[in-house]
Parts: sequence; C-alpha cells; structure tokens
Amino acid sequence: MADVEVLQLLVSPSHRLAGRPADGLPSGPPDECVPQVEVRGRLGLVGDRYYARPAHRDAAVTLMAVENLPRGILPSADLRHTRRNILLRGVDIDAFLGSTVSLDTGGGPVLFAVNRPARPCAWMDVTIGPGAQRALRGRGGVRCTPLNDGVIGLGPAVFRVVDGPDATARPGTTGAD
Repeated sequence: MADVEVLQLLVSPSHRLAGRPADGLPSGPPDECVPQVEVRGRLGLVGDRYYARPAHRDAAVTLMAVENLPRGILPSADLRHTRRNILLRGVDIDAFLGSTVSLDTGGGPVLFAVNRPARPCAWMDVTIGPGAQRALRGRGGVRCTPLNDGVIGLGPAVFRVVDGPDATARPGTTGAD
C-alpha cells in the first residue's frame, strides 16, 4: 500500500489528437479537467470519449505518473498535453503492467486491470514539444480496464497492488494489505 496523490483528472468528450500532427492541435473544451470522475466497471469514465466503446474496453482509462512528464521540454506539461485521464504523484504506474491495482480517494477503492503501455505518439512532439515522444517511451502511462464502479477525486489517495506479477515484491506495496 502506498500513499499517492491524484493531481489531475481529464474527461474529454472529443478526441483532439486526430489527423496529422503537422496540421496543429485543435483546441479542446475548457471543462475537460475535472475535480472528480465517475468510473463505471468495464465501461470507463462517464463522459469521456472512450466510455462504453467496445474497441476501447480494455484500454478505456489511462493512468500516468507526473514524475514521468517531460518537464524539461515543457514545464507546464499535464494531461491536456498527453491526453491521459488520471495523473498520479508518488507511484511509478508504468511498472505495474499485468497487475490489478486499486486507487481510493476516500469513496472506496476503484480497481483497474493494467493492460498495456500507453505508448506516446508523434502528437507528443506537437503538444509538449520536440523530443517529448522519445522522452515518454516506456514512461507514457498505462491503459486500463476499470473493474468496478466508483468515484475518483483530486487529492490524497491510497494506491495498492491487488493482484499480478510480483505484487508482494514491489517497493511500497504488498499484495496482502
């Protein structure tokens, strides 16, 4: 078990990173960064562009560690630039591929199956700056399936590995907590 912090939440009804990066970034809705998100098991985040889409059920929610943002390229880089959904401080979420993890911001644990890396694309060099795609390789976050309903809000949270490879061997976590 580890104490972490949820720094930012992004729920966007539109897919802004479409077309060619050379065409530039379209603007997004001003209210896509929210103070809390409603999670639905196997469906995603209510109101998000990937919610209940069959093609994205195993990757409906993306989690990322703030420590991995390329702040040397763009000091203000955040979820609006990476298009991830949940920005965490205090856990290397990329290390938990193949695991089931729990995130609890006070309303009860929300479980996520950590399925695959969220690989950075060429858009990162447009939204963050030249070199961002390379800087985010292997550190771009993870794509997950939410396994139960719940609410995640900004602020302190408890992160726990519930099941998966080496769940009891990870620093700061145990499978028995």
